[in-house]
Order: sequence, then C-alpha cells, then structure tokens
Amino acid sequence: MEPKATKLPAEAIALYNEFIHGDISRRSFMDGIHKLAGGLAAASVISALMPNYALGQQVSRTDDRIKATYETVPSPQGNGSIKGYFVRPMSADTRNEKPTKLPGVIVIHENRGLNPHIEDIARRFALANFMAFAPDGLTSVGGFPGDDYRGGQLFNQVDKTKMAEDMIASARWLKARPDCTGKIGATGFCYGGSTTNMLAVQLGGDLAAAAPFYGGPPTATDIPKIKAAVLVHHGELDTRLAATWPAYDQGLTAAHVPHEGYIYAGCVHGFNCDATPERYNKVAADLAWQRTIHWFNQYVRV
Repeated sequence: MEPKATKLPAEAIALYNEFIHGDISRRSFMDGIHKLAGGLAAASVISALMPNYALGQQVSRTDDRIKATYETVPSPQGNGSIKGYFVRPMSADTRNEKPTKLPGVIVIHENRGLNPHIEDIARRFALANFMAFAPDGLTSVGGFPGDDYRGGQLFNQVDKTKMAEDMIASARWLKARPDCTGKIGATGFCYGGSTTNMLAVQLGGDLAAAAPFYGGPPTATDIPKIKAAVLVHHGELDTRLAATWPAYDQGLTAAHVPHEGYIYAGCVHGFNCDATPERYNKVAADLAWQRTIHWFNQYVRV
C-alpha cells in the first residue's frame, strides 16, 4: 500500500509518541519540538500533533441508528467498579433496540482513558451490528478528564493490576448480558492492544476473538492459554512493537491458535487514530478496520 505523505518530520511524531507514552515529560516534548521547528513554527507543530476529536468523529453521538448509555460494572477484584460506554444498534424500521441477541465487542482505550475517539470506535462497532462496551480505566480517579494530557497523568496514578481486573470484569459483564449471544471479541489500541492480548490469556475460551492494535504481546509462557482467534495490527515504523510480531506469530502457531498479523507499510504507532491526523493513515486504518470486522464476523458472530 502507499504510505500517507507526512507533513511533519518523523522526529516530531516520534517525540509525540514518547510524550504520550510517558517516556519524556511535557517540557522535554515541547523543548524537542522547539529544537526541531524553531520559533513560531513550534506552536503550529505542537497544535498539529494534538488530538482533534471532532475531526475524528465518524458516527455522531446523536445518530438515531444507535442507542448509547453509560453503564457501571461491578469489579470486586479491581477498583470496586468501572464505568463505560455501552452502544447497541437500533432497528432500522422502528428505531427501537433490536430484539435479537447480538455478539459483543470490548473496546479498550489507549493510556489516556475513555476519550471521545474511543467512544466513536464503539459506535462504529454498533453500526457493524455488534453491541460494544468501552470501559474507562480512569473510573477510580474520576474518569477521563476531558483532555489526553491530564488523562495520561491520571492513568499513571491507577494501580495497573486493579485496572486489568476492571477490564476483565467489563468483558465478563458484556458476555453475561441477557441481550448478548454469549460470544465476545476484544480490540484495543496501544495500552488497549496490550490489554486485548491480556484478555485473550486471562479469559481463555470465554473470549472468541482478539484484534489488538499496536499492543505488546503476552509472554511466551502465556500464549498457550489463548483460545481466541487473534488478529494483530502494527505499523511498520513502530519498530519496537512491530518487532514483537514474529515471535508472537510463532507462539500462536505452536499453540494451534487461529491467527493473522499485518505490518502496515509506512505507518507509525497510532496509525488508526483519525483524531490525530499526523499519525493517521487512512488507507491502512480502513484496511485494518475491514479486516477486524471480517475477523469478528468470522469468529464472534457465529
């Protein structure tokens, strides 16, 4: 595929990725951009790198083809409870909730919490005729605060072991809903991609399929616990994570787990996020989405 022409230097995007992953401070990020761009241009570069949720919205919150609510899920092994965004498709003729049971998809955010982009991803799954639940790992510290920088700060305050239990509780809640078929898949991005792999390990046969986007793989000893069909997405230029795929591929093969993995040419970490246009690669994101929907139709809907 043809890579997207990038308007900003690769070094700027790399600095942004280090910043959002907590590898460098906000000051180091801004200083680095100033060194790259210099003067007034730095402000434009920083602005271009920040998320634009309106730009990345594909499905309106008020779209009458869906019904969305915020639900609170018990999580006794985690932080006590976790709040999330639950979306179902509506019937085309009456605009009522479809009476038939639907398969479910857990949608897991990056390391900033349940921001508007992840909620939009959940709505996209509803339009693909799944019920979707996007939990907010920041629930115990007040929830997503409205911007990604503060969300990242709060993310670092949450006990990660308890947050993992919150995500497991969310998946089990979705699977057990009376309007769910009892088959669920999981997808997520960055932290959410790693957590999707974690759910595949921890849930075993209770998870039908997993589609992690640029997430860290499980340990070699955990891979044999996976029963879900696994579809992996990485960006070619996200070299650290892309380099983990061959060993994960070998481990899944040895464990006889149905799986596929794709490395998207010319793509950086976060290539699926249309709310961050300097990382977004529309060609790759559209293809990855088509593959994910096909994967879930194949393994979660049946």
